[in-house]
Amino acid sequence: MRRLLLQLNGESREVADQSMLDDLVRELSLEPARIAIELNQQVVRRDKWPQTTLREGDRIEIVHFVGGGSGGSRTSCRQRAKHAQIHEGNT
Repeated sequence: MRRLLLQLNGESREVADQSMLDDLVRELSLEPARIAIELNQQVVRRDKWPQTTLREGDRIEIVHFVGGGSGGSRTSCRQRAKHAQIHEGNT
């Protein structure tokens, strides 16, 4: 199966050809309700993830929202993405 190379939070990542944005979320074991995704500098609404096809060279930024304190905070999912790469054997 053909693989696509994209940038995920500034790091190279391969995904299966014809992957959708929601496939990537599942692959990374992320909780959809706790993240926001920007694809090529455009925020993609959660209801559009299943219809959003990933393409070679796409740039994806995933922000993970963490509860607590006043108004919560957000942190990058870079570590989680890296963790997923290590467990798949992609370093």
